[in-house]
Amino acid sequence: MKRLFFLIFLVPLFGSAQLHWKNVDDQFQPLPASVHVYYTNDSILKRPNHAYYVSVDLKDKSLDISSKATDGKRSTPTQFFNTESAPLLVMNSTFFEFVHNTNVSLVIQEGKQVAYSVQSITRKGKDTLTYNHGISGAIGIDKKNRADVAWVMSDSTAKYAWASEKVVPNLIDSFKQLQIPTMLARAEFKPWKVRTAVAGGPVLVQAGEIAISNNQELKFTGKAINDLHPRTAMGYTADNHLIFMVVEGRFPGKSEGVSLVDEAKLLKDIGCVEALNLDGGGSSCLLINGKETIQPSDKEGQRPVPAVMLIKVKK
Repeated sequence: MKRLFFLIFLVPLFGSAQLHWKNVDDQFQPLPASVHVYYTNDSILKRPNHAYYVSVDLKDKSLDISSKATDGKRSTPTQFFNTESAPLLVMNSTFFEFVHNTNVSLVIQEGKQVAYSVQSITRKGKDTLTYNHGISGAIGIDKKNRADVAWVMSDSTAKYAWASEKVVPNLIDSFKQLQIPTMLARAEFKPWKVRTAVAGGPVLVQAGEIAISNNQELKFTGKAINDLHPRTAMGYTADNHLIFMVVEGRFPGKSEGVSLVDEAKLLKDIGCVEALNLDGGGSSCLLINGKETIQPSDKEGQRPVPAVMLIKVKK
């Protein structure tokens, strides 16, 4: 097996200054005092850019932060907004496949696993009888409203998913299905007792520093981490604020999108101590009180997805 490295980028990617974020709460009212919306149109490496993030104080017990999965069916974020009683926030989340409209990333809903991450990839060429097993990053929130980003294995036979707080090197073997006992022996996994979670990947920020684990998670091949696309991400700060971020892209001359490296820098600069990438591209969409932030890149508008993150105000 080739030796894999945890990629760490410490160079100033946007130049010497951070982006300037403007509070735009007034554009998305009504909002609880614990929720704030920020926007920037500062250029990134001289490229036009539009991005938003929402900061949510996890100490506010009046907020219900949850996931919603509809495996086998996809809906636009606006359709989720309408069917889920007009949540404060709706954002796309997991990776999925189009044939069966099925999530290929873990979703934990009200403490139960309702979708599972695909963690076996058939190798190509002469190695078609061997498989890569990459462990995907995920973000979860427990019953005490504490957030965590970890590398997580999910299995329908187990009550809980298994999580490692340290990056897990991918495994190459001849087994089509991930052998969980083998992986448990290779890393410090523990039952992940969270009430809501979504997986994506790769993880972008760990311990407050840019640390992109794409080589281990096997999400993007070759130099694809440098490609410019719309992006969706989540993370949390040291003072227990949950972050939802979207970056507009694929609009030449207006907003061209960002690389995974750019995205990681954005999250680090706003104070995330842990953060990860979620499904982006045409899926990227964030609604606040039903109102779009970025413009979705698909010409049809919002792309239907099988899972979202939600925030509702408890009544």
